[in-house]
This record gives sequence, structure tokens and C-alpha cells, in this order.
Amino acid sequence: MEKNLRDIKKLLLIIIVPFVLYLLSVLSIIFIPLFFALFAALLFMPLMRWFQRRSIPNVLGIVVVIIFIAGGLKIGSEVVKLSSREIANSNKDFYEKFDRKLNDVIEPLMDWTGVHPVEGQSNLEALLNSERFSEGLFGNVSNTLNFTRKFISMLLMTIFFTILLLAGSLNMQKVMELLIFKQRYSSIKTFRQIEKDILKFIIVKFAMSLFTGVGFGLACYFFGVSFPFFWGLFAFLINFVQMVGSIISVIVLLAFALVELDQTGSLLGFVLVIAGIQVLFGAILEPILMGKSFAINTVTVLIMLALWGFIWGIPGLVLAIPITALIKKIMEQFPQTAVYARIMGQEA
Repeated sequence: MEKNLRDIKKLLLIIIVPFVLYLLSVLSIIFIPLFFALFAALLFMPLMRWFQRRSIPNVLGIVVVIIFIAGGLKIGSEVVKLSSREIANSNKDFYEKFDRKLNDVIEPLMDWTGVHPVEGQSNLEALLNSERFSEGLFGNVSNTLNFTRKFISMLLMTIFFTILLLAGSLNMQKVMELLIFKQRYSSIKTFRQIEKDILKFIIVKFAMSLFTGVGFGLACYFFGVSFPFFWGLFAFLINFVQMVGSIISVIVLLAFALVELDQTGSLLGFVLVIAGIQVLFGAILEPILMGKSFAINTVTVLIMLALWGFIWGIPGLVLAIPITALIKKIMEQFPQTAVYARIMGQEA
């Protein structure tokens, strides 16, 4: 009888897990902002408790948090404006040089598409004016507009959920107590540990991404690579995608440097510098600062990146590691799943 009961539970688990993942995918417009809000709220939880200990009204604490969020959005918009202005103000010589080298690079693409430039027209101009490219461009513009609209709606929902979480209207500790732990002490203890680990992850990840972005920007500036501010911002943002982001930032910047840098020595030195920056902050300092409390092995990271990237796309890649840490911390609290949590934390 007991064996049959265990088999039924395993069968239900096999059925429920894919259904939950499907539900998360279908209702991504709700769950993505909710998870972002949960991790954002964890940043301000210590501040809110500090207000409570000093009998400061909760409303005042919410106002302070809104001011912080508004300030962060303002700073972010100014950084994007500076980056855009840097590209727009680039001198004409750069574009002529870039155009010449790009024409050579896209020569095989011209042969493949069957597009041929007329007299006085560059390969790039011919490709941009071709019917096939125009159709793809307009389709991409439509996709970009849809992405922008979706991003703005998710951002507003994230801010809304964050305020609800901080105000206590959505009490995640209570939700964990009712649905998972069934005991108040266990839920409080686990939630505080999760809060501590996630907060540590966010702070360390932000700091390492910031230093990486600054390092990339300075490397571009000293080696004469155009748009150092833009590349620093690019490296900072994409570094939030665990493991994959650091590889992408190095490859994309290297491809750009190949077009712009003429001297082999300068190019080699530039490659060594940006690779060294990425190794220093991503492979050495970040694991040391994270410590054992957030230990997740490489195989688990790659699997979770693939899973959440498939379900939620780019937001899934950003949220994959915090969600994995949340799941791992919950699994550690139960004897039946603790062994799987240990496997997730052990390197082969």
C-alpha cells in the first residue's frame, strides 16, 4: 500500500511539473514581473524593517522606496542617452573606415543573397536597399515595437508588485508557510535565509557587472576602440546573464575590434585585456564573494539557463540563477529532496 502511494506521488509529480512550467510560460506577462519584483523587494526589505523598528509609518517607507526606484530609472535613462549621444556624435572618418571594412566582411553575404551593387553604391548600401532585406527590416521593426511595449508594461507591473510586496499586501513568507512548510518557524527561518542569499547575489552581481562594464569601457578608451561608453554599458547589462553573458560580451566586442583595429599587436593586447577583466571579475572575484552559501555547480547553471531561457527568453536567462537558488534553498529543508539540493551544489 505504501509503495503504491509513493508511485502515485511520483506519477503526480511527473504530470504536475510540466503543467506548472507550461503555466509559467503562458502567463509570463504576470510571472516575470512578479519574480523580478520579489528579488527587487528583497533589496529593500532591510530598509523597511529598519523603518518598522523605529516606528516610522509604512507609507513613508514605501515613498522612500519609490524615490529610490525613480532615481534608479532616471540614472539608467541618462546613461542610455549618453551612450546614444556618443554614437550619434561619432566623426565621419570612423563611419567611412567602418563602411570600407564592413563591405569586405559582407562580400560573401552579397554572393549568397544575389544582391549586386550598382555603380557608385557600396555593398552595404546595396544590401540595405534590397527587397529581401527591407522586408526583414520592417518585420524586425515591428518585433522591436512589440518588445518595447511589452518591456514597458512588464516594468510598470514589476514596480507595482514590488510596492505590494513591501507594503505587505503580498506576503511571500506567509505563502511559503501555507503552501510549502506548514510551519511558521520553518517558513520564517527559510525565508530569511533566502532573503540573505538572494540579497548577497544581487549586490555581488551588480558590483561585478559594474566593474566589468567600467573595465571594458576603459579598455576601449585606451586602445582607441570607438564608443567606449556604449561598450561599457553593454558589458554591464549583459553580464547579468550568468556565464553566457560574459562570453557574448567578449565575442561581440572582439568582432567590432577586428573591424576597427589595424595593428595586430594592438588587437592582441586588447583581447588579452578584456579577457583578463572578464576572468578577474567573473571567474575569480565573483565566486569568492558569493561563497559557499550560493554554490551551484556548472551543469545545474547550464541546465537552468536553458530551461528558463526557453520558457521566458531573455528575462528567463537573467532570473535563472536567483530562481535556482530559491528552489535549492527550499529543497534543502526537506529530507526527501535534500540530496538533490546537495547534487546541485557539488562540482563534478
